[in-house]
Amino acid sequence: MEQQVKIDDLIEGTGEIAGRGALITAHYRGWLEDGSEFDSSYNKGQPFQVVLSNKRVIQGWLTGLNGMKVGGKRKLWVPAELAYGERQIGNMIPPNSNLIFEIELLEVLTRDN
Repeated sequence: MEQQVKIDDLIEGTGEIAGRGALITAHYRGWLEDGSEFDSSYNKGQPFQVVLSNKRVIQGWLTGLNGMKVGGKRKLWVPAELAYGERQIGNMIPPNSNLIFEIELLEVLTRDN
């Protein structure tokens, strides 16, 4: 069975829509399934900016953020194969980890605007 990203819109945004190739600015937190936080842009004191492309983000973010609107907040449950798979990331994310993210979309810049 193919694994899917589970998406829960906590807040429905009203602004620009995120999609592949867009430059997004977002705040996020990431947890392992046991509830331990492995990353947080809030703790770093500044939002995360990234282009939504295969080279820059995990597949779970590409799928999970597609269609999300600025001002929205979304929770994503990302299965390991749509995250980092068998790779260990730093000392916080063991191999084959399912990940949970809460993402607050602050800005979307597309090539048209």
